[in-house]
Amino acid sequence: MFVDCHSHVVPSGDDGAATIDDGRALCLSAARHGTSVLFATPHVWPHLPLTADRERAVRVAFEQVRAGAGLELRLGFELTPTRALLAEDPHRYVLEGTDRVLLEVDFVGSAELTFALAEHVERAGLRPVIAHPERTEAVLDDPAVADELAARGWALQVNASSLTGRHGPDIEELGWSLVEGGVAAVVASDGHRTTRPAHLDEAYRLARERIGERTSSLFDGSALGVTPSRTAVRAASQGA
Repeated sequence: MFVDCHSHVVPSGDDGAATIDDGRALCLSAARHGTSVLFATPHVWPHLPLTADRERAVRVAFEQVRAGAGLELRLGFELTPTRALLAEDPHRYVLEGTDRVLLEVDFVGSAELTFALAEHVERAGLRPVIAHPERTEAVLDDPAVADELAARGWALQVNASSLTGRHGPDIEELGWSLVEGGVAAVVASDGHRTTRPAHLDEAYRLARERIGERTSSLFDGSALGVTPSRTAVRAASQGA
């Protein structure tokens, strides 16, 4: 059973699922590939903030997708660091049922704002999860940035699709370096659409071959303090 803390299966105006039916299809596919708990994490971008109206719409869509998801669907958000977020209470954005907040390193440019936002999250008594650092310019240029993020006690999340080579050899190599070196704490799908589904099973298989028993904690939610509900466990066992 996998716990996937990063996906875009709920329509929210971003680049993820476009419709409720699309979102349910992504969830059902994830369940068939072994995921028992899936977090829907709509983007919070500088040009797409979580206004009150958008949040209401996201929560309505979430409930509609969850009704036919076939797994335990929880809500969270993925934050692109901005100075505006430094003035907000990050409790608004937690991964449901945890004390974690998912935030990314900007794809282009430095990681300065990521460090600032992660510190802000910590000051609020929450724990940052750093999404897909292996795909960012700052970390590709200087992998020591990832080491510094992890040294702060922040969980680094590598994408399954990075490990399977979807994003090119440089990102694949860096992703495996973070996993094999024990710098990454979590693997998640970052699933967006049917051509980029929320699947973890192939990355799990590859990781088992390369790092053995250490693989489990990257995929089972333990690094995030997530325990699947009895309903999720029962559903996963029935689908096995």
